[in-house]
Amino acid sequence: MKWSEAHISDVLVIGAGLAGERVAIEAASRGHTVTILSLVPPRRSHSTAAQGGMQASLGNVAMGYGDNPDIHFEDTVKGSDWGCDQEVARLFVELAPVAVRQMAQWGVPWSRVVPGKRTLPDGVEVEELPEKAGLIAQRQFGGTAKWRTCFASDGTGHVLQYAMDSVVVKLGITVHDRCEAIALIQDGQECYGAVVLSLRTGELRPYLAKATVIATGGYGRMYGVSTNAVINEGTGMAIALDTGVVPLGNMEAVQFHPTGIVPAGILVTEGCRGDGGYLLDKNLHRFMPDYEPVKKEVASRDVVSRWMVHHMHKGFGVESPYGPHLWLDLRHLGEAHICTNLREVYTICANFLGINCVQELIPVRPTQHYSMGGVRTNIHGEAVGLKRLYAAGEAACWDLHGFNRLGGNSLAETIVAGMVVGGKVAEFAQEAPLIFPFSLVEEAVAAQAARIEALRRRASGSENVFELRKKMEETLLEHVGIFRTGEGLEQAVATLKELYQRSQDIRLRSSGLGPNPELFAALRLPGMLRLALCIAQGALLRTESRGSHYREDYPQRDDVNWLKRTLATWPAGADMPAIDYEPVKITELPPGDRGYGTMPIK
Repeated sequence: MKWSEAHISDVLVIGAGLAGERVAIEAASRGHTVTILSLVPPRRSHSTAAQGGMQASLGNVAMGYGDNPDIHFEDTVKGSDWGCDQEVARLFVELAPVAVRQMAQWGVPWSRVVPGKRTLPDGVEVEELPEKAGLIAQRQFGGTAKWRTCFASDGTGHVLQYAMDSVVVKLGITVHDRCEAIALIQDGQECYGAVVLSLRTGELRPYLAKATVIATGGYGRMYGVSTNAVINEGTGMAIALDTGVVPLGNMEAVQFHPTGIVPAGILVTEGCRGDGGYLLDKNLHRFMPDYEPVKKEVASRDVVSRWMVHHMHKGFGVESPYGPHLWLDLRHLGEAHICTNLREVYTICANFLGINCVQELIPVRPTQHYSMGGVRTNIHGEAVGLKRLYAAGEAACWDLHGFNRLGGNSLAETIVAGMVVGGKVAEFAQEAPLIFPFSLVEEAVAAQAARIEALRRRASGSENVFELRKKMEETLLEHVGIFRTGEGLEQAVATLKELYQRSQDIRLRSSGLGPNPELFAALRLPGMLRLALCIAQGALLRTESRGSHYREDYPQRDDVNWLKRTLATWPAGADMPAIDYEPVKITELPPGDRGYGTMPIK
């Protein structure tokens, strides 16, 4: 390797979604050189797919009057089923209003309050006051005591990403897209950057920096059927796990969104239910009030998803060639509302289902949506176990969400965490020397080059990367989904362990030369299987139900034995993760009843 081939900057951000770009902006605005790496051009990041909104306690609308950070904090902790870091939650709720207003200043066209009286779908009449006219409007989302989700129609993530990327362009931040970080350059103590593969040419190049930030989003595509974009394969988490010293936190906490359309799994926003949409069964009966008389369709996502699957298991699902589903009914909201506040939902239904949701029911069922787990960090975003490494957004276990994330808290987290982590990275880069051990960099690049060459030249292997991946997806969906059992999880662990061993014997059917998709898939799969084993093994060992993690054989939350966070590391040469735990610190709100979501005990 020649040093002329290395790309050097003060800060390296892996991932160009909202979290990554917000970190980069904060660091660059304080005078540091920043490089952003991305699988796709930034405005194609998965952040653009977020429809519903961003939570912040502004109290601008009639159903949100009196809202404040304390109420937002309580909702977040209850939503997490007391699995979150309460110090992080407190910091987050205090900064979220600042973040929303800053994004307005940067050009986000938030929907605004229109004064006047209106009647909600449940018959309640509300009046928006004239003095509130023009302030940022807010809608209802699940699991909240107040309406606090700020929105821009139902394209909130889209406008946030475009506004954020415009600031990146304005600051002249370097962005290299069509690039994938396939390994961190580290010595077990400190991280110096990453070995990066060009998806255009297939060439390797070291990217070196004083500080490296992982902001690569979630791993939804490991489940096959997911609301996630095809690029969400957990690559950032995988390279952190590969260090052997950085733990992943709460990987068994996997969120399923209640309303993925059938069969594509594309998300239709929680704003559909927040704005008054109903869930109906095959008899066109609105069933959620039977299970949750108070919260109904706007209980937290884990709760609504479980009741939906429970109701289908009772035989009330609508049969289809793609399996049973339920209906989402928006018809009573009216064309004007749907085509204004839910216009992306209207377009998705027209383009992917061929239906008009103003007049027709939408087929939906719970679909893998979000990962509460990720690279374990402290409150500043510093990765545990490896200096100079940071993480933010869905790739991180910061840990704001515990075992269930409230809708609207993820978009807010990307920007708030970006502010916090970016500030800490900037402080660190101000003092840190720009020193890189040449031999370490050379060895890291050589190791990845050898791995690629071995795949290209292997003639004796018998395994097909795409067949192994499909089996992984099926295993996770079948045994590590909404309802889990010890028997099913044991089977999942055994199957995933076998798949991991088989992944060491992959043989390419193509040459593997140049920008080769089969080669890229073969490089990613072992890391994805390691993540899958962290999820399944963590779920098997956690003998309780908490938030999104529901064990049919252990249906109760167990605060005596399980008020703790799972930490998974992968020792060098191991074929299974090492699982450890750390206590969940309770600083303000002691564990209690969430107020919703009690499942019947079998």
